[in-house]
Amino acid sequence: MGQVHSRLTISPTSTKLAWMMDLRMLTTMHAFFKFCNNQTCVDDASGNTNMCNVGTGAIEFKAKVKSCTEQVSTLVINGKKEKIKGYNVVLDDTILFPEGGGQINGIDVLRITRRGAEAVNFVTSEIPAGGEVDLKVDWKRRFDHMQQHTGQHLITAIAEKMYGCPTTSWNLGEKTTSIELDIQNLTSDQIAALETEVNKCIYQRIPVTPIVYQDKEDPELKQFRCRGLPDDHEGPVRVLNIEGIDATLCCGTHLSNLAHLQMIKLLWVEKSKKKDRVNLVYVAGNRILKYLGQCVAVEKSLTSVLKGPLDDHVELADKAVKASKTAQKSVQNLLRDLAVLEAQKFKTDRKPGDILVLHRKEGDNEFMNIIVREINDLTVICFLTVGDDKGQGLFLLSGPADFLQAMGEKVAETLEGRGSASRGPYQGKANKMSQRSKAEKLIREFLLNQCGDS
Repeated sequence: MGQVHSRLTISPTSTKLAWMMDLRMLTTMHAFFKFCNNQTCVDDASGNTNMCNVGTGAIEFKAKVKSCTEQVSTLVINGKKEKIKGYNVVLDDTILFPEGGGQINGIDVLRITRRGAEAVNFVTSEIPAGGEVDLKVDWKRRFDHMQQHTGQHLITAIAEKMYGCPTTSWNLGEKTTSIELDIQNLTSDQIAALETEVNKCIYQRIPVTPIVYQDKEDPELKQFRCRGLPDDHEGPVRVLNIEGIDATLCCGTHLSNLAHLQMIKLLWVEKSKKKDRVNLVYVAGNRILKYLGQCVAVEKSLTSVLKGPLDDHVELADKAVKASKTAQKSVQNLLRDLAVLEAQKFKTDRKPGDILVLHRKEGDNEFMNIIVREINDLTVICFLTVGDDKGQGLFLLSGPADFLQAMGEKVAETLEGRGSASRGPYQGKANKMSQRSKAEKLIREFLLNQCGDS
């Protein structure tokens, strides 16, 4: 327990109120500490101050709205960036956390950012300033993030102890989490040993306790692992202590005991984008059950498709891939032969003024170009398409230069695609092959008008 006005040891359950940030944004949120400091405190006989009954199981909370201003934010929705009109809402206190989900008066908070000592909540409905609102945490998501984040601290500490590789960053994904380690490589044996050691710590039910230092200049802070506080940091500094294992500056949401992690599974190691570093991918807690469930579902599907048990999947899949490649080569060779035959047939049956219009669902760009090369006559107009009969595909338009210049873009627009010509045919991608007949009609009308003009 720390000295009065120096540091405060918070009840482990109060970690549910903390703001989580990664190692690149180590800071504390004034709103969180303000909330904690407004709770009942008891001075013991020694003069120390204990935080008691601070936010135990706090999933819901009341706060007042300080401000609500219009805002247009760019959010990633279903993997795509979209501009959303909404409002930035600032509260006097909060239990919500960035990326952790939650609601204000039943309205989903889409994003939470830090502005100095304030938390800015982006919502799509106006919430007038001055009123009192109800906050509700998405507890399922919050607890998942607590498991992954506490797991990251544990893996980071043990990996540095065993292999001398500090953590340089980490990424909390939707399905898996990764830690970037400053080491060139980790062998399978090293990963297995690390996983064993990490899970031993979980079985020992080691407490995880946050400690608050009121003064960011406190000399005691120098002993803890930290990459530095942001320049605009305000308020106390929070240290997360995993008893006997690690103590790090962190303001994130964490478990109160390593036992609540249940288990950690280290999945694989991949090269980082940064030189001489690796990303260690893992799942912790409830995510292991989800991951295992997905693996079992895939195993059952592959067993049905490959007609063999799990132990034979790799061998059976390898055979299937090789057979597929052989079949693809055969199809390519047949398509080449077919392209030559189509060109020869057209040349044999051609009458003056004829144009070649051909669609082959199984064809490709090479198929179309072989036909043009085999015809070998720039005066002959060809309109060739391959791919889905109604959806996406490829197209090629060949003929005299003036014809391509006049009709290339028009054909592309009709097919709702794009194309270009570079010392040869006009070719490109089409999004609407169902418009082929309309494109053909445009071509024939152009040629008919040209004949009439001549």
